[in-house]
Amino acid sequence: MNTTKRTEISSLGEFGLIERLTGNLPVNNKESVKGAGDDAAILQFSNDEEVLVSTDMFMEGVHFDLTYFPLKHLGYKAVIANISDIYAMNGTPKQITVSLALSRKFCIEDIEELYSGIELACRQYGVDIVGGDTTSSLTGLAISITAIGTAPKGCAVRRSGAKETDLICVTGNLGAAYMGLQLLEREKIATADKDIQPDFQGKEYILERQLKPEARKEVLEKLSEENVKPTAMIDISDGLSSELMHICKQSGVGCRIYEERIPIDYQTAIMAEELNMNVTTCALNGGEDYELLFTVPIADHEKVAAMKEVRIIGHVVSDSMGLALITRDGVEMELKAQGWVSNSDGK
Repeated sequence: MNTTKRTEISSLGEFGLIERLTGNLPVNNKESVKGAGDDAAILQFSNDEEVLVSTDMFMEGVHFDLTYFPLKHLGYKAVIANISDIYAMNGTPKQITVSLALSRKFCIEDIEELYSGIELACRQYGVDIVGGDTTSSLTGLAISITAIGTAPKGCAVRRSGAKETDLICVTGNLGAAYMGLQLLEREKIATADKDIQPDFQGKEYILERQLKPEARKEVLEKLSEENVKPTAMIDISDGLSSELMHICKQSGVGCRIYEERIPIDYQTAIMAEELNMNVTTCALNGGEDYELLFTVPIADHEKVAAMKEVRIIGHVVSDSMGLALITRDGVEMELKAQGWVSNSDGK
């Protein structure tokens, strides 16, 4: 532990920490086409196909609370979080490895339940489990999954390709997973040490978005059918604002998105009202939706606008114009990213 010069991790946040650690890493092998800094690394071992590799870690007490998170659902979600990164590179996930750190509170049956969720997700998305590791833990459960996928040479989509006048698109709706988390936390407190059941009636959708999310495989298939290739793409795991800032920074552009165009589900809006929270703020910063955020050339407007699961929310502008949200009242507000910090409350 460094005691002479100490910089707190919270002063950088997740994205600043990653950039500091990996921003200047050299790439020494010709097979390493793209290293750290995107949803997945790109490796090339043949002339016609690129290999995509991505890793995510879930820590008990940081990313999940076993008080209300069933182990089967946790296993399913851990897989989705990883293969979503492969889809965000316009690739197809093929294999995963699973590594677990386990404390003594877990028994064989618990881990079998966790693995049943992992296996279900793999069957659903046609992914093979090809290895991993287990070790002991003094603090609870940790899950680390590495996803491996492929894309035809030249078809992988990075975060760095957005151009001025491109349209900014998102799939599905935003903020639902975050509202599901807030509901679970509220009911955990309300029912603690009491002989009553939590009240989830009418909130099933936002619960499912938090506990059993899905990856957007079908949207990529539709884009391919329509011969639309995104110029830049990322999955929304840390919130729309954070992810859009990644694309803009790496592409050297600015953006304008419109509050009235951000897709929000009815249950999300109702839950935000119950908790006296601003629903747009939740949609911008909530995270864990695992929707896709991508840009396409303006020439593809008609094709994208006709897609049921895609919403055009704005457009790309020059870097000098900055990043802004246009409110329903027409006010221009600077976009700010909140994302993950070291004292995360479960996001």
